[in-house]
Amino acid sequence: MLTRRAPAHVTALFTVLVLAAPVLGACSSSEGDVRNAAQAFLGDWSGGRPAAAANATTDPATTTALLKQTAADLPSAVLHTDLGKVSVDGSNATVGWHARWDLAAAPGWSYSATLKLRESGGSWKVVADPTVVHPGLGTGQHLKLVRSLPERAAITDATGAPLFTPTEVVQVGVDTGKVTDLPALAAGLSAATGIAATDITKAVTAAPKGQFIPVITLRRPDFEAIRAKVFDLPGAVFPTGTRLLAPSPRFASALLGRVGAATAEVLNETEDHGKARYAATDQLGLSGLQRAFQEQLTGTPGFTVSVVSSDVKTGDQGRQIAAVAPVPGKPVQTPLVPALQNAADAAVAGQKLPTHLVVVRPGTGEILAVSSNEAASPGNALSGRFPPGSSMKTMTATALLAAGKLTPTTPVPCPGTTTVQGRTFQNENKFDLGTVPLTEAFAQSCNTTFIQQALQLPDGALAAAARSYGVGSDWKLPVGIFSGSVPEDSSGTTKAADAIGQGKVLMSPAALALVAAGIGSGKPAAPVEVVGATPAGPAPQGPAQPVLDALRPMMRQVVLSGTARGVSGRGEVYGKTGTAEYGSKTPPDAHGWFMGYRMGGPGGDLAFAVLVEGGQSSGVAVRVTDAFLGALR
Repeated sequence: MLTRRAPAHVTALFTVLVLAAPVLGACSSSEGDVRNAAQAFLGDWSGGRPAAAANATTDPATTTALLKQTAADLPSAVLHTDLGKVSVDGSNATVGWHARWDLAAAPGWSYSATLKLRESGGSWKVVADPTVVHPGLGTGQHLKLVRSLPERAAITDATGAPLFTPTEVVQVGVDTGKVTDLPALAAGLSAATGIAATDITKAVTAAPKGQFIPVITLRRPDFEAIRAKVFDLPGAVFPTGTRLLAPSPRFASALLGRVGAATAEVLNETEDHGKARYAATDQLGLSGLQRAFQEQLTGTPGFTVSVVSSDVKTGDQGRQIAAVAPVPGKPVQTPLVPALQNAADAAVAGQKLPTHLVVVRPGTGEILAVSSNEAASPGNALSGRFPPGSSMKTMTATALLAAGKLTPTTPVPCPGTTTVQGRTFQNENKFDLGTVPLTEAFAQSCNTTFIQQALQLPDGALAAAARSYGVGSDWKLPVGIFSGSVPEDSSGTTKAADAIGQGKVLMSPAALALVAAGIGSGKPAAPVEVVGATPAGPAPQGPAQPVLDALRPMMRQVVLSGTARGVSGRGEVYGKTGTAEYGSKTPPDAHGWFMGYRMGGPGGDLAFAVLVEGGQSSGVAVRVTDAFLGALR
């Protein structure tokens, strides 16, 4: 068989193609090998395997030390990498890559860099060099990360003036290396600070020698008051510092909260998809509005990264290679009025028993002052749950007047006792007024009158009357307020007790102040803790105007001739006292209440509620109110 020979030029072309194919294949294979080697190095490094990453370099020991140093320089940071262009020149190659660091409690840091690789023994290795970490890093150097928070934004009063300011504090503590007589030291510190000596002893005993053990942090004036008792105690030390503090230790503390060293709970609470937003060394809001508006007030951290000498003796301050400025937070404005808050604080401070006073602006629901004394748990001013006693009669009277069968002048019996389903209820000391106008029974706080009249109402009438002022509302607030609770379905003896603020009725001082504000203004409002914030909920509907027109003179008479005559000289004050029994003693203990409002006068229109826990009678709450109103100028 004859075969035609190909032309010479075709044979030559085929030869060239055949020869060229292996060369192209070798080049493609080299780039892939380089890329794989670079990817393996970066993958192990970013995956937290520094020793494995270092084994992919020309000097594993040096690179291991470098990567471990970088991990220490950027604690808890997470590296993400992206490969770029690969370039091969014989046995040398370069690979561009991009670093993205998720820094702990700081914004991200990113930069572009280049890895050098060298072929040796048929495999590619990353050239060991400080630039594998960052292009600006040289031999004998490491990174230095400095994180910073901006100055915390202010919580302000109603005028926009900051309420928290930098304040000098003194830490009373123990240097365990200087203690010569621990029992005497613990006893002396305990006597001066109120911290248990056993707690001090336990903390000092458990700590290594030379460690500082904090006992209490005091404002400078408070420290000066105990200086003479503690200053010469062997082992006691007193470092000073600055904290962001309110004007006084208890200034609206239930609402404002406080700022202090970050706790594990707060740090967990502020995590963003598992990433810490703040650091354990930060000063953060621990309670109240300071905590509720953490992000807005704290702002966003910033950082700087510098290249510094690893030889600490050089004093090298470093060369900055990256920086992100911290972003300041934004202020939070409250409706608090310092003059009212200070007057409230002074009024409750005179009481030994736990005492609270909440002030609200009628018509707006703005919280103007929240005060609790040293003996009290501040949170009870807003979220405490207490029987309101005869203060409830404002809502019982609302239900009775709304039913249309009674007016302020209607004659009603006020016997010393009344019996409901075998249970006897009585007035204080069983006083008996005979038959008197409803206003007189209200002013003298006649329990029997209001029980007898309330039993004629539908079972849900008391709850409906309370609800018209906002009682039982589910307020959505940054700092929770217990809005009160009145059963919908009470009957018999429970209904009788509920009518006079016993039974199952519960209120907080804030809730009663809001009720008083609704009566005074005729426009019950949702509470306002932050100016301009989203409303806490819809405004309560409020009673009909004729009901309010009838109720207000009854509350005025309480002050003019009834159980709150102690504030009759403080302007146009309207109110209702309450004594709320609790516990199992015979006779039982009782809380003292006074709630009401004043139209005009210093501070403008004000509604208020005072609770003295265990005060035994309403008289003590009336005296606190008198001190409060009398302090206003």
